[in-house]
Amino acid sequence: MREIAFIKQNKEKWLEFEEVISNKIEKTPDEIADLHIKIMNDLSYAQSFYPKSNVVPYLNKLAKKSYAKIYHTKKQDKNTFLAFFLETVPLLAYKHRKYIYISFIFFFICFFIGLLSTFNDENFARQILGNNYVDETLENIESGDALAIYKNGSNWGSFIGIFNNNLRVGLNMFLSGLFLGIGSGYYIIHNGIMVAVFQAFFYQNNSFLDSLKGIWIHGTYEIFAMIIEAACGYIIGASILFPGALKRLESFKKGLREAFFIFLSTIPFTFVAAFLEGYVTRFYNQVPAIVCIFIILISLLSISYYYLIFPYKVAAKHALEQ
Repeated sequence: MREIAFIKQNKEKWLEFEEVISNKIEKTPDEIADLHIKIMNDLSYAQSFYPKSNVVPYLNKLAKKSYAKIYHTKKQDKNTFLAFFLETVPLLAYKHRKYIYISFIFFFICFFIGLLSTFNDENFARQILGNNYVDETLENIESGDALAIYKNGSNWGSFIGIFNNNLRVGLNMFLSGLFLGIGSGYYIIHNGIMVAVFQAFFYQNNSFLDSLKGIWIHGTYEIFAMIIEAACGYIIGASILFPGALKRLESFKKGLREAFFIFLSTIPFTFVAAFLEGYVTRFYNQVPAIVCIFIILISLLSISYYYLIFPYKVAAKHALEQ
């Protein structure tokens, strides 16, 4: 069907719906829901056959308004804070899941490169971690406390300092998306290689188990959150490079807003990671191994479920409600 014929065939329905949305015409909730479904069908058709037409953003705007009208009362009944974390973020994570997957894949590629480089070049660890860190840590390993370097300062001071640093790094990874996502990729390269070098270095010096407890008690949340924050940067970059049917500025604003919402969701995990590093990791050699393993597993399962599994469940439920 030609675009003109498509518009002519559905114009009256769209105009009627505009009047319903503006409350000029009274309709029952079921009638409004039925119209909403028809608008969504028209939008899907237009996106498939007239992707560059002005009718696509017009129908998209109608669909958003109709959704807001249908679910206005429902949303009012919900706790806004809970709705953000249990509905808004999971739906956005599902929508942008490919960027989350890309971020994970890129991180593990960099991690693997870091491992290979450390095992094949005895000086690589010094290049990445620094001579002072390596020399001091070697002395600590000989004295029986491999991670003594992390025990300086008070618990509270360490917690605040670590949280501030990790939040700043996460914000940088997010904002680096403004440079077409390249900056976010740089941070992933840096962190992926550094984590690998850290683990390989301790393995080479017979302190692998100490390093596992020392990094992953807090690092599970911290590193996972950084990968998500990098994905937010990729979302921003993609919104600039691939605007689709939207104008580039409109696409950028939308991508920035949605990426920012996902970024906000990582802050509680960053907070808990800083708390664990300040109050638990520092005493890793005094905490029973079973407790360390329990903390690591709970952290991994909870954050993996929230970003990789829960979004599918929320999206499926959301689709059924529509």
